[in-house]
Amino acid sequence: MKMNLFIIRNGIIRRIQNTIYFVFKNEKGELEKKALPVEKIYSIYAHGRITIKSGALSYLMKHGIPVHFFNKFGFYEGSFWPRETLVSGALLVKQVEHYLDRSKRMSLAKAFVKGAIMNILVNLKYYAREEKSLEDDISKISEFLSKLNLASSIEELMALEGNVREIYYLAWNKFLPEKFKFEKRSRQPPENMINALISFGNSLVYSACLTEIYNTQLNPTISYLHEPFERRFSLALDLAEIFKPLLADRVIFKLIKQDKIDESYFHKELNYCILNDKGKRAFLQAFDEKLKTTIKHRGLKRNVSYQRLIRLECYKLIKHLLGMKEYKPFVIWW
Repeated sequence: MKMNLFIIRNGIIRRIQNTIYFVFKNEKGELEKKALPVEKIYSIYAHGRITIKSGALSYLMKHGIPVHFFNKFGFYEGSFWPRETLVSGALLVKQVEHYLDRSKRMSLAKAFVKGAIMNILVNLKYYAREEKSLEDDISKISEFLSKLNLASSIEELMALEGNVREIYYLAWNKFLPEKFKFEKRSRQPPENMINALISFGNSLVYSACLTEIYNTQLNPTISYLHEPFERRFSLALDLAEIFKPLLADRVIFKLIKQDKIDESYFHKELNYCILNDKGKRAFLQAFDEKLKTTIKHRGLKRNVSYQRLIRLECYKLIKHLLGMKEYKPFVIWW
């Protein structure tokens, strides 16, 4: 089985024959080496100062392994994207057509927002079993959901989703400890521990979606909810909206509720707004476990991993673009 590699320590990546070697210094300052056959690697998430030898990078690209880079704050910076092999001119034409046609674009954009809101509601309803005051927040968000189809522009959709997420994040204060209190969403850099966790988690979800898009015939630069811009893969942003509640938020809840993260996992000198290496390691381990978690798929009647759910979402989008089946967003059913 292939695996995602999450690298935190500074070091060097090099290739020897068909093996990728990771050379780095451990916490004691001692030099360590780890080796992994390239066939076992699915994608690489680099959070340290990584030097990749040209031979290793070329070999990774040859085997279709994307490498995602994050800066010291945990923000996504960019990816080395292997040469696309799953190309389809017919699908590309359909992607562009659905972007240029206002009605078709709005239909998809609304579907992405709908999926995001419904998954947000699933999370809140879980905690509402014990915290009854969450019912008010659920009611407010449900009201926004009922207004979704009335939105007549992308700007209105983005504003609606922004309002929903504001209510959602503030609702976390009702079931998370006081020290992780949410006041307002802040980014680059986040202003406190909870915002640092949200930003870090969202970057990972974006990268996971980008990896899965690469393994399909979809073009990652053509999107529908987020405006396509230069130097970004905006379709991954669209899909990430749907999967943040499952892959990022639930990891955050688990780490906090199980006391697996506290102030010592953040840089104290930076007002606890940035995860230190220990914090990144804890989050990445929990995130990897989440991606590997399996659930019996209601349609396929077999177990699939959470990571595979993203790929299946890509396939559903392809079928919609080709006129085979109307796209309906993934909604957590468990």
